[in-house]
Amino acid sequence: MKKCPLCQGFVVDGSATFTVDLGEGIVVVRDIPAQVCSQCGEEWLDDSTAAKLENIVESARKKHVTVEVARWSEAVA
Repeated sequence: MKKCPLCQGFVVDGSATFTVDLGEGIVVVRDIPAQVCSQCGEEWLDDSTAAKLENIVESARKKHVTVEVARWSEAVA
């Protein structure tokens, strides 16, 4: 089992919530697949997940949203 580099707790499969402030609006994406430390709660995303998040944020930026909240499964479908 993988150890957390921050606290030495165990890193397990879990989910995360990503929030970004665009200045003119806020984007929140929930239930993102992540590796999560069972002790300190630190979260890590793989590269493909991070790239998809960047696309979601860029799409919201182009739409000039004030607030956008999405579930991962719906946002990448």
